[in-house]
Amino acid sequence: MRNVTDPYLITTQPYYRAVADEVELFEAAYSVRMPMMLKGPTGCGKTRFVEFMAHRLRKPLITVACNEDMTASDLVGRFLLDADGTRWQDGPLTTAARHGAICYLDEVVEARQDTTVVIHPLTDNRRVLPLEKKGELVRAHPDFQIVISYNPGYQSLMKDLKQSTKQRFGALDFTYPDEAIEAEVVAHETGVDAGVAGKLVAIAARSRNLKGHGLDEGLSTRMLIYAGNLIHRGVDPKAACRVALVRPITDDPDMRDALDAAVSTFF
Repeated sequence: MRNVTDPYLITTQPYYRAVADEVELFEAAYSVRMPMMLKGPTGCGKTRFVEFMAHRLRKPLITVACNEDMTASDLVGRFLLDADGTRWQDGPLTTAARHGAICYLDEVVEARQDTTVVIHPLTDNRRVLPLEKKGELVRAHPDFQIVISYNPGYQSLMKDLKQSTKQRFGALDFTYPDEAIEAEVVAHETGVDAGVAGKLVAIAARSRNLKGHGLDEGLSTRMLIYAGNLIHRGVDPKAACRVALVRPITDDPDMRDALDAAVSTFF
């Protein structure tokens, strides 16, 4: 009989290049079902890491992309109308808790704080999820774990996790890897040679030095992979960088000129 969480199993191992002891630490955290928080800039590999770990642990992974319009009902579930009347539909958090999946709340600070508090009973020794509308108390499956991620670079008074939430989690810091490792990742993911991958990473390094001096964020590893994919398909490297790196990250003419100059330096 097919399990509810079977569609969420990751059957092919995702590529992930470990840079420190994050794999071992996450495995240890899962062994005691510690809720985990992944902190790092956009596009540095947080989601890929969770997918890799879910495959490594052979556990289903239910991912929720958080946004400011997300309600508690979007997480826990709601009553729906159909031809037979009213029926309850579990949300992704309830499905994970009930059936023993890893629930990954991506960019959790994008959700309203009154929404994220629903995870609190699942992140302490109670490990329960009250479904108030249904009058049910879901006790988390022994295999259930909750993982959240966010970008500390975008913290503000209006968008940050409450201390009462943060202190319920263990945390792993992520950042862009050393240039040699990042070039290895770009080459593996795109098929470009090591020389091209190294040039893309060098461009990214220059952009990251401009963070806080005209750029909110430097170029991410994800963006380098986009550019590498275009180059591998035969697109001129300068054009690929313009489309995948420079134009998406800024609309400021002077900043675009600076980044275009960096591209011209290497290509």
